[in-house]
Amino acid sequence: MSGVNKTMVTEFILLGFPSLAQFQLLLFVVLLLIYMVTLLGNILIILITMVDAALHSPMYFFLRNLSFLEMCFTLVIVPQLLSNLLAEKKSISFLGCMAQTSFFVTLGTVECYLLAAMAYDRYVAICNPLRYGNIMNRRVCIQVMVALWFSGIPVGTVQITLLFSLPFCGPNKVNHFFCDGPAMLELVCADTSLFETYSLTVTVIVIMSPFVLILVSYTCILHTVLKMKSAAGRHKAFSTCSSHLIVVTLWYGTGILAYSQPKSDYSPDIKKLLSLSYTVIAPTLNPIIYSLRNREMKEALWRTLWRKTAKTPSFITHVLL
Repeated sequence: MSGVNKTMVTEFILLGFPSLAQFQLLLFVVLLLIYMVTLLGNILIILITMVDAALHSPMYFFLRNLSFLEMCFTLVIVPQLLSNLLAEKKSISFLGCMAQTSFFVTLGTVECYLLAAMAYDRYVAICNPLRYGNIMNRRVCIQVMVALWFSGIPVGTVQITLLFSLPFCGPNKVNHFFCDGPAMLELVCADTSLFETYSLTVTVIVIMSPFVLILVSYTCILHTVLKMKSAAGRHKAFSTCSSHLIVVTLWYGTGILAYSQPKSDYSPDIKKLLSLSYTVIAPTLNPIIYSLRNREMKEALWRTLWRKTAKTPSFITHVLL
């Protein structure tokens, strides 16, 4: 990364939400509450799917990894955002910005592929139920997750290598609340065509290829479900997919809107709002969606609470009653 030696910038200023300057404290409180709900909700899903034996299936194995991934994703963005909302100087070091961009791209890549893996799991469960146990056995699930977690590393590494080897020799104010690639690119004082070509290629491979797999999986699922004669069977099949479909829609919907805008139509405020949706809001909604729309999750939660209550010492139970 020889280009780093040419740069005159040692830190970046994250402008955040200057139009909401008078509401910084209120925004901090709201985002802090959302962040706490995100952590607690995803931790709860991880614990329940680990403790309850009825949830030791591939679907909940992937859900547990999704919850852990969401926690990591918000950890990369939200603490820095909260700190800058209260700080007078909203700065981040050059290396800190590199790390944030790298983790953001890496974890985002993993989430795209993980959502595709979850769609394939539902395809096998509904379209090939007799072979489901053999196809999606524990060994295969672990191998898939290991591959998914490592799939994002080369993408994130190449991203920061290309982006941060470019010279940042002018202004250092990033018109965003985190070190996002397009916002960083505006500060580069050199030809960015190579990086833009790479970004377009990555978008097609990393975002569109899993999305196509999801569409194919659910097309096959829909075809199979419509052929079912039992209304109860159709309802059960749709109910197991509905939560995942909502999460996919939130993730891809906001992501595509945020990164598919032509430069001529680019609005920093809209981009920040969309980025806030998939970096902060979506990770909060995911555990709520999977908890409220999933009968097995709700039953497991009640079983876990009942076991904890049953283990309460009798004298404490007497006092409470």
